[in-house]
Amino acid sequence: MKKVAFYTLGCKLNFSETSTIGRLFTDAGYAVVEFQDQADVYVINTCSVTEHADKKCRKVVKEALKYSPNAFVTIVGCYAQLKPQEIAEIEGVDMVLGAAEKFRIVEYITDLTKQPKTLIHQQNIEKVNHNFIASYSIGDRTRTFLKVQDGCDYPCTYCTIPLARGASRSDTIENVVNRAKMIADSGVKEIVLTGVNLGDFGIRNGQREDKFFDLVKALDEVEGIERIRISSIEPNLLNNEIIQFVSTSKRFVPHFHIPLQSGSDKILGLMRRRYRSDLYVERVAKIKEVMPHCCIGVDVIVGFPGETKDDFLDTYRFLNQLDISYLHVFTYSERELTAAAEMKGVVAGSERNERSKMLHILSDKKRRSFYESQIGAEAEVLFEADQKSGYMHGFTKNYVKVRAKYDPVMVNELKAVKLLEITADGEVEVAELETIHAHH
Repeated sequence: MKKVAFYTLGCKLNFSETSTIGRLFTDAGYAVVEFQDQADVYVINTCSVTEHADKKCRKVVKEALKYSPNAFVTIVGCYAQLKPQEIAEIEGVDMVLGAAEKFRIVEYITDLTKQPKTLIHQQNIEKVNHNFIASYSIGDRTRTFLKVQDGCDYPCTYCTIPLARGASRSDTIENVVNRAKMIADSGVKEIVLTGVNLGDFGIRNGQREDKFFDLVKALDEVEGIERIRISSIEPNLLNNEIIQFVSTSKRFVPHFHIPLQSGSDKILGLMRRRYRSDLYVERVAKIKEVMPHCCIGVDVIVGFPGETKDDFLDTYRFLNQLDISYLHVFTYSERELTAAAEMKGVVAGSERNERSKMLHILSDKKRRSFYESQIGAEAEVLFEADQKSGYMHGFTKNYVKVRAKYDPVMVNELKAVKLLEITADGEVEVAELETIHAHH
């Protein structure tokens, strides 16, 4: 049996897509193996957002060929769509597939002999704009990342995603609901909805046919799934209707991840974001009004061109007084083919790192104070399969990370617990209440 191994860089969407590509190989009679198991084929799924895409890609290729010197190496994903030529130059790469081609990978790999020249199958991103390919990750049986939307029509000046993934397009509500039912039947308890611009769900063939809210209402009726989490949603698309619905929903959990990127209106303008800071304040206030215990995560970029010390301090103060739970901090780095890469007012690298450090500390402070506000509360935890020095971990609906003594029987089970105290490493100790009976 031929063996295939995968390596994924980047976002949750990439993980869903790698899973789907994995199933294509299984259907074609391959065995999916671990990276170090001398596979015949290696597939590396790349990212164009995180730092050092090319370096990481090179390194992974080198590792693969160390385990299996004659393996057939294929590179897919965002970086492969943007820079196929550059990747083709990497020693040992046999094939590069663009955004549309990656889901036809098995057709392209007909012959595993290494050719003198790297094969590139990549078409202009315009060609993939109407083609939505559904994906979901199975592997972690506790939760599944379900991709319902791809591409983005927003022209943020720092971002390569529209170039790498094309225009906004979505699955149908019916398809998503059927897939959610199938995932529920497989024993998974939590679905994380993912997309590039998730709140923009509903565009097919360039036409808006549904709204994200319609999808949310439909999914809330799917029996067998205990929890549905919204991975990330733009502040301008997270309307009161959605917030209100989640607050009384059967399955949607009180946890939002809402990209901010900057607390300075000047910088938001330069980034060409679709809102200003006052809208963000309103969103957070609305969420906390109807769900005081809601967890709110925030993406923020430091060191964007033109961000002065004062602009950064505006962002810092803005976040400091906002009732949020944690930050994901990104240090701005130039991307070719983006407007921001040409902008004036470049911030020195050392200054970018300083700002990043300040926000990381602020994030720890926010998370701690959010966790402290939950101590003494009763909550429902979904335990995962991990085991670290005798403990297992899980999350409450509102994304508090808890730990308990490892017990294999608790894996993938919902337990009623009381949150007792924050441990030295920032997790929450719990005491078990009586087990919740499944709702079925």
